[in-house]
Amino acid sequence: MPIVTLTLRKPKPAAFKTMVLDAVHDALVGVGVDPHDRFHRVIELGEDDFRYDDSFPDVRTRRTDDFVLVEVLLGAGRSVKVKKQVLATLVERLAAQGFDTENLMLCFQDVPWENWSPAGGRMPHG
Repeated sequence: MPIVTLTLRKPKPAAFKTMVLDAVHDALVGVGVDPHDRFHRVIELGEDDFRYDDSFPDVRTRRTDDFVLVEVLLGAGRSVKVKKQVLATLVERLAAQGFDTENLMLCFQDVPWENWSPAGGRMPHG
């Protein structure tokens, strides 16, 4: 049950947010996530509230105001191979739509299954 959060500078049009969220979701579905397992949020912040370096640590161009921080909470146990596949697919899909992927930072966070309760206070994996 991945939970996806995009943090970006405002304002961004709905089409931009949809492009990124759909690419993330498609990449997750590509590694076996159920297509209906879609829990996404977007946090849009002003320049004063979302600060980042435009070149650290190894950006090949420069980050712009289109920089997107993508955080994906995953149930623990996904392999590095699976995470690399998600990243590769995400980069490929965004690049195909003209997005400069030097503006993308992705962070996975593994959450132990006993820390998930998707509904009604039930812990299906705990």
